Amino acid sequence: MQRNRRSFTLGLAASLVAAGLGIANPANAQSAADLVAAAQKEGKLVIYGVTDNEQANHLIREFRVVYPGIQVEYSNMSTTELYNRFISETAAGGSADITWSSAMDLQIKLVNDGYAQPHKSAETAKLPDWANWKNEAFGTTYEPIGLVYNKRLVPAADVPKTHADFVRLLTTQADKYRGKVTTYDPEKSGVGFMLVTQDKQVNAAGFAELQKALGGVQVKVQASTGTMMERIASGENLIGYNLNAAYALTRAQKDPSLGIILPKDYTLVLSRVMFIARQAKHPNAAKLWVDFVLSRKGQEIIANKADLYAIRPDVEGETTASGLKKQLGDALRPVAINTGLLTYLDQAKRLEFLKQWNSAVKGK
Repeated sequence: MQRNRRSFTLGLAASLVAAGLGIANPANAQSAADLVAAAQKEGKLVIYGVTDNEQANHLIREFRVVYPGIQVEYSNMSTTELYNRFISETAAGGSADITWSSAMDLQIKLVNDGYAQPHKSAETAKLPDWANWKNEAFGTTYEPIGLVYNKRLVPAADVPKTHADFVRLLTTQADKYRGKVTTYDPEKSGVGFMLVTQDKQVNAAGFAELQKALGGVQVKVQASTGTMMERIASGENLIGYNLNAAYALTRAQKDPSLGIILPKDYTLVLSRVMFIARQAKHPNAAKLWVDFVLSRKGQEIIANKADLYAIRPDVEGETTASGLKKQLGDALRPVAINTGLLTYLDQAKRLEFLKQWNSAVKGK
């Protein structure tokens, strides 16, 4: 009798948690209760991510409110550092329970190499088909990639609306913009490498001209978005190419001198890919975290507090997939989460791409 009463209580608690998060009610409430109980028993969750602490903490704080018995240890690092650290620590017998990175290609390589475990739930089912790979890799955001410029120093007539406009600006006004344009260094930034290789695939006809134009103005390359944003805000650089509009939006709310352009010919959209480690020491807590991030409540936090753009199509607002669809329509090019991302991670292809990039852009 006591055991039955406890089972009923856990089942009720799980249902209440699901309702509060906007999580679809599971077909088997008891299994949800078991998951919560097992996660509470684990009592901890370790996440390696590339999302800034301030943004990630919006999700972590609310997760702790819902699951107060689970301590969350979050480590923020670069995309390349996350990849290398996760592999080395896993080889030594342990690492994070969750990895969460905007370097989609590196995440898919880890999953493809067997580092992830599957998870299927009512929340993972809410994702677009392109954002769920084998129920192991999950897209969590819908972040447009564009250009960021200094509104004080770049006249309105110079502001490009498309990639072709951008190339034309750098070609016709090379003297004005020489040394004043910045972008990611694909050799040092995992996400930067992924974005520029996606450019080549989406814009095959114009990619050579884009590289030539960047080389012509002696583009300044950086490893981090933060560095580029600082230099654009200060006027040291005037325009940043292939920057994450989510980060730019957050910065622009505090610094009105920053302008953001989402190109009307095509706008790449990346998604921070999350997976549960195959050797996770706290797998049940990790499953709760994935479901929380993908729940309606988690997605609303992503859109309205973390400024990272929600991926779920049923979440409305300006910083959501549905909001961007209304703004840009068919110009949006979300990067699909699948093995196509591995193309340029082949060592020979990667080296050949970087050789060609350095020759065109850096004159090496």
